[in-house]
Amino acid sequence: MRSQSHRRGVPAWLGLGLVWAVPSAAAVLTLSQARAVVTVDGKSISKEVQLPYHWDRANPGQQGGAVFDIDFDLPQAHGGVWGIYLPRLGNAYELWLNGVKLQAHGEMVQQQGDTSVYNGADFGRVPRYITVDGGHMQSSNHLRIHIRADVGRRGGLAPVVIGPQTEVFPLYERDYRWRVTGSVAVVAFCFVVGLTALALWTTDAGVPDSTRSGRDPLFFFVAVAQLFWAVYVGDVLLEAPLLPWPWWGVVQVIALDVWGGSMALACMELTDWQSNTWVVRLRQGILWLMVMAPAASLWALSQGQPLVLTSWYVAYGGTLLVFILGFLWRAFGHANAEQRILAAAALVNIVVALRDIYVFRFDASYGANTWLRYSSVLFGLALGHVALMRFRATSAQLRGLLGTLATRVSEKEIALGETYARLEVLARQQERTAERGRILRNMHDGVGSHISSAMRQLQGSGASDPATRDEVLLTLRDALDQLKLSIDSIHLVPGDVTALLANLRYRLGPRFMAMDIELHWDVDLLPVCKNLDAGAMNELQFMLFEAFSNVLQHARAHALRVEGHVIRLDGAERVFVRVVDDGCGFDPSIGQRKGLATMRERATAIGAQLRIRSEPGQSTVEIQLDV
Repeated sequence: MRSQSHRRGVPAWLGLGLVWAVPSAAAVLTLSQARAVVTVDGKSISKEVQLPYHWDRANPGQQGGAVFDIDFDLPQAHGGVWGIYLPRLGNAYELWLNGVKLQAHGEMVQQQGDTSVYNGADFGRVPRYITVDGGHMQSSNHLRIHIRADVGRRGGLAPVVIGPQTEVFPLYERDYRWRVTGSVAVVAFCFVVGLTALALWTTDAGVPDSTRSGRDPLFFFVAVAQLFWAVYVGDVLLEAPLLPWPWWGVVQVIALDVWGGSMALACMELTDWQSNTWVVRLRQGILWLMVMAPAASLWALSQGQPLVLTSWYVAYGGTLLVFILGFLWRAFGHANAEQRILAAAALVNIVVALRDIYVFRFDASYGANTWLRYSSVLFGLALGHVALMRFRATSAQLRGLLGTLATRVSEKEIALGETYARLEVLARQQERTAERGRILRNMHDGVGSHISSAMRQLQGSGASDPATRDEVLLTLRDALDQLKLSIDSIHLVPGDVTALLANLRYRLGPRFMAMDIELHWDVDLLPVCKNLDAGAMNELQFMLFEAFSNVLQHARAHALRVEGHVIRLDGAERVFVRVVDDGCGFDPSIGQRKGLATMRERATAIGAQLRIRSEPGQSTVEIQLDV
């Protein structure tokens, strides 16, 4: 029978209710009936209630508060330590025993119309236990519990258990382990499985024995399912939501929604049913229901319409159940062991989910724990097993491919070794051929050219002319020097310009002395030019010999100066070699001078810079080389 309305300031005796004490163990009382003063929209109603009192069912879509007054008697002697166990209450609460406040959590409404305190921290997620000194217990006791209830956050009060601590605390400890410690273990497990699957997906683990390329979607769906489930289960550990209400409640529904959908999509990937028509339609239905979850949850939680969310749960769970039944039919008919394990785990989760829907949406119980958070571990284990077995198969396949690749590489190495040996023989032959060609070219350009000149001189003026004999003799000496230098070039050290200049001095010094040309030698110990190989050294030798030969044959000089120094230009070191004489000079621009043209070609070939300056009394040939 509904009692008349009272305001918050009614006398305390009006809040006293009839007390039912039901023994659940020796000296343990379960208090399940109270007199309640319920305040909604500033109006207070006093009535007797049977615990549990579920606020969202008694006052759908409304927020407010309630004061529960419970009297109970203790016929036996009371001493020692007592305990009060509340399986669930809140969202915020204050608790008094015999006029003494024992515990309080959260903000309570202090004056009418104060809505700022609602939808704050929720202290009804975990069971509560209060220790009481037996000296405060009396033969007749009064327990008052004041709660603040938000919309859609499962506020209310479960039956209160009171008795000696040795009897009551084990009840609290058992429920705390299931609801809190168990949740921590589930969250840790989900993160491990989810992050492992995500790592396998991001590393392109691949799909063994499949024509599909790229990342394996199974790993992705396993990662998404486990990580979102960790968010859903971890909510019990947060008294203060990370987002304002009802948005945090919407996040929780979405987490459950994504977990269930990812579970179904993972099963589809495992069976390769994507091309089946009925699976395609069912998949579209699941995706549509997943998209509808945010709107349904927001409507239900903000407007206080729990049936909207219940209807969505039923539709979503029923759709998943249809798929799981089809998956079971396939799995236990003609599928592999992995599909059967996953099917069994999925079936258990669907059954448990339907149980939770019934308990939390239709049954009168209030303090019960959800089973789905624990049964989900089976699904995580099954998917983790499948993912790891698939990764193991992929690894075995890769090891086989690597073994085959190693064998092929070994065979190719042997073949390449044989080819390299043949190429090395050919390279040596080409080097010998090139060396012969270089020597022949130098002999042709140098010795041959000088002998031809000598023959023309003999044919032109006659052998009896003393001047002609001197010119022929000079030409033949040049040819002999060129021949000697060509032979010496075989033993030149690559890049050693100092040794090259010393060899030229050794070969040509006597001729300068015989022609009364004073030789001035100003050559430092030059660094090795790394870009001058054997061929480049030969080209440089020919250029210098051509410069010396021109002095001997044409300059009519009395002094010759040879310089070799290192100069830093533009931050880099360069080798400068200069040949300077005091002869009659010549015009370097005349194109008919074959020797100068050949020198320029050789300088270009070895990457050197050649500068020729000449005037009566001083001619300079300068060669610049990179170190």
